[in-house]
Order: sequence, then structure tokens, then C-alpha cells
Amino acid sequence: MLAPNFWIEMATMRLSCLALIFWGALASGAAAQTDSLGMSLSAAAIERTRHPVVYDPAYRAIPYPGGDVAPDRGVCADVIIRALRALNIDLQKLVHEDMRKAFAAYPNHWGLTRPDTNIDHRRVPNLETYLTRAGARLPRSDDPSDYQPGDIVAWNLHGASGGWLPHIGIVTDRLSPEGRPMLVHNIGAGPKLKDVLFEWPMTGRYRLPADFAG
Repeated sequence: MLAPNFWIEMATMRLSCLALIFWGALASGAAAQTDSLGMSLSAAAIERTRHPVVYDPAYRAIPYPGGDVAPDRGVCADVIIRALRALNIDLQKLVHEDMRKAFAAYPNHWGLTRPDTNIDHRRVPNLETYLTRAGARLPRSDDPSDYQPGDIVAWNLHGASGGWLPHIGIVTDRLSPEGRPMLVHNIGAGPKLKDVLFEWPMTGRYRLPADFAG
């Protein structure tokens, strides 16, 4: 006859196994949500390459929320804005609301004294600040396998010369012949899918949480 302690130990082991399965399922579900958001953003970015866009950084008055410049005009930040809009995420509104709460936390490169819904979200330094404050910032990595579809990457195009010209793009699920993830970005000829991950000094890498803007 088995001792009572044996049955107690067996029950404890079963509960432990069930707990591990439960928490593992939760973790897998969270990862799947993140992967799903990233893949959706990757697809939305690639879709942007089908739209001809003239590079035009001119200041325009636009509606709020959900405002946009003319669809055949835009800059690098508009690739991010429009790709996320396809997922019902409005960076214009998110950045504006955060700047209203913490205006001093944002860069003061333009001498503004208050938020401006027409332009704030179209400036790369503001997007980097917002994404950092939203908990999306990750450490820079020289390993291309660390970059997942949907990651947002920012660079300084003049970094090597000591100047400052911010740029931004979206990592996709497409790989270059060398195995690096390709990005969609607009550097002047409209949204293009290119192998530019390590082309310029990187100033930020961001991955949206599964519940981003949810």
C-alpha cells in the first residue's frame, strides 16, 4: 500500500505541471500577439511601396485627428504614420496627447512653445521620443537576427560627418540576399523596400507592445 505522502507528492507535481502549462500558454499568447502586430505592420509598410509619393517636407495644415497631407506627398515619417493608420493606430493623436501631457520631454529643435497637431507627429525626433515614452525602445544591435518584422528603426544620415539629419523606416519580413531584413523607408524617391538596416548610424530601435494604443 502506498504511503499518503506519495499521493500528496503526486498531486503537487500535477499542479506544478498545470501551472507551467498555464503560464507557458500565456507567454506564447503574448508573443503571438506581438508577432501578429509586427507582421501586420510589415505588410502595411510593404503596401506603402505601391503608392507613388513625391518627397515634400512642406508644412501643411491638416485635420485632427486622422489628418494627413496629400496622399502623393510625404516624408520618411509619413511611411510610419500611414502604415500604422492602416492598423487603426493614429500617431497624430497619440503624439499630440502625449505632448500635451509632457511637452518639456520632447525635443526643442524648432522653437515651439506648444504642441502643433499639423506637424509634431511628422518629425522623427518626436516619434523617437514618443515611442521611447511608450515603452517601445530596444537596445541597438549589430545582429540582423535581432530585428523583427514591424520594428521601427531611426538613423542619423549625417552621423559620420558630425551633422544631424534624422531618418526612419520599418523592418519587414523580406530578407536581402545576404540574409538581412529589408526595410521600407522614404529617403526621397517615395516609399521603397531596401536593404538599409546598417546603412547609417542608428539612433533608435523600437518594437511596439502587443497592446500598443489598445
